[in-house]
Amino acid sequence: MPAKKYLTWAAAAFVTFYVVTQPEGAARSVQTAADGLASVAGSLATFVNSLA
Repeated sequence: MPAKKYLTWAAAAFVTFYVVTQPEGAARSVQTAADGLASVAGSLATFVNSLA
């Protein structure tokens, strides 16, 4: 179980380092992820509407 804890802390440290050193890149990554989620939601809504 300690390995999972260490990996979680290491991932959090990496994300923090990335955001501090590359804020534009981090913002772009978040925007890309949000756009992807919006696309998935739109596709899912279209699919559910086509069932009705």
